[in-house]
Parts: sequence; C-alpha cells; structure tokens
Amino acid sequence: MTSTSDHDLPWAATVLLVRTTADTGIEVLMLQRPDHGSFASAWVFPGGRVEPADVVADDADATLRRAAVREVAEETGLEVSAEDLVLVSEWVPPVTEPKRIRTWFFAAADPGGQIQVQASEVVRAEWFRPADMLALHAAGDARLYPPTFVSLLNLRDAVDAETALARLDPTPRRYATLASVIDGVRMFSWDEDDGTDATPDADRHRLDASTLPWRYTPPRSR
Repeated sequence: MTSTSDHDLPWAATVLLVRTTADTGIEVLMLQRPDHGSFASAWVFPGGRVEPADVVADDADATLRRAAVREVAEETGLEVSAEDLVLVSEWVPPVTEPKRIRTWFFAAADPGGQIQVQASEVVRAEWFRPADMLALHAAGDARLYPPTFVSLLNLRDAVDAETALARLDPTPRRYATLASVIDGVRMFSWDEDDGTDATPDADRHRLDASTLPWRYTPPRSR
C-alpha cells in the first residue's frame, strides 16, 4: 500500500499539545483553518510543512522536531522544546490525493503561555476534550480529517495529559493510507487491510467515513 515514491514526498510536522484541567480532565489544543486553502475550515493540530531552514543534514528526527517547534510558535505563539516532543505517528496520504505530504505527529505537554494565533493560518484556537471534538464531528458541526480523527480517538480515554503522554507507544505507528470507495462506502484503511471483507479472518484496520458518525476499527494489536 506504499510505493517507493512515498519517500520522496514533502515532509510536515504536527503537534498534539495536551493539558489537564480540574473541570474537564485532558484537553488538546486545536486550531480551525480558514475557509480556503489546505484543510479549509477543518480543525487541526498546530503544524505545517518542513521548510529549508528546518533541515539538519543527515538527521531526519532533528529536522522534524525543528519544524514542529517553529510551526507551534508561528501558529500559536507558544514555545515548546524539541526535546519534550514525543513522536506519536507517521501518516502517508493515499496515492489518490492531489497534494501528498508525509506528516509526522508529535505530542507534548502544554508549555503554558498566552495563545496568539497567526491570523492568516488560524481562525480559532481552542482547548477541547477529545470526546467533545469527536462529538461535534459526529453531529456534523466540525470538520476533521482522518489523521486528526484517529489521533483524537487514541486520546479520548486518557484521564489526564500525564497519563496520555506516558502511555504512548515507544514504537510509533506508521499509517500508510489506502483510500477506496466500495459499494458507496468511503473507506480509509491501513496495514494489510484492503478495505474489503474478501478475507473474513483478516485483521481489520480501517475507517468507514461514508456517513457520520465515522466508524473506526483499530488493529487487534491495539
């Protein structure tokens, strides 16, 4: 489900900033994009493409961390440390996407400070309980993309930010995405899942995005 060209795609870095509040428990910082351009009107985590100034020769990890720190600062005014970022996942978009960017997701605790959004890139910035944002999406009141949706699901049951960060898999999962439409069902799938039920006993790892609410089937190993 991947090709050698996947390694030649542009890179991006995204950060899930999490915090704990006495009233609501775990919250994650989310930004709403403007109604034009990439991810129009969608709710996302702070992040963006790796720029030439981020590149550290022969060190992909350092390059991605520098990009993540810079993007958080530019979009939110918050300052996170590269050393505090925990790598969560890598996402490779489907080959059918017209604009493909290979994106790494990191997580970090809220560094504190006043949020000052980059007006050209961000319409709103709010802290949400993962369950609340998922509920808004299920009701059709918030636009999400599959990587954001799955990342929120993985945070939903955490009681606080410390627990969420501590339980992150030491081997981040790679999501090489296959997109398909089968009998009218819009499906995204990963690993060895081809989006069909041709092999009844095969492991499933898929997201049925044909109707709201979306239905996610995690891999058996999770």
